[in-house]
Amino acid sequence: MDQLIEFASNNIVLAGVWVALVGMLIFSYVSGLTSSVKELSTHEATLLINKEDAVVFDMRAAKDFNAGHILGARQIKPEELREKNFKKLENSKDKPIIVVCAMGNQARGTASAMQKDGFANVNVLKGGMNAWQSANLPVSKK
Repeated sequence: MDQLIEFASNNIVLAGVWVALVGMLIFSYVSGLTSSVKELSTHEATLLINKEDAVVFDMRAAKDFNAGHILGARQIKPEELREKNFKKLENSKDKPIIVVCAMGNQARGTASAMQKDGFANVNVLKGGMNAWQSANLPVSKK
């Protein structure tokens, strides 16, 4: 314990960075538990798409979307995202919605905004498109 205190006092910047990282990790974990937005694994997302006709909402940039996206996914422009304009999905308010981003980090904020806008069943793909492609699931480039 004495060595840890000595190290921290000799390396204040490193110790501060370490404390900040631990704090962010704890915040991320707690906010994930308390959020009303559910994170889905690739398996759960596939079941929701196939059994309950879920709508996949891809919030990545057009270049990334065109490089490969989940079959049947809808893409929204960054301007529409900033304005929280979800008119493209207005007729799908009662269907399950899966929000997808590149790595699963940005989708939670969009999903929360969609819930506030009246969408009943909004979910996030855990790990985003990276997880989807890592699981070797089908991707469309059309």
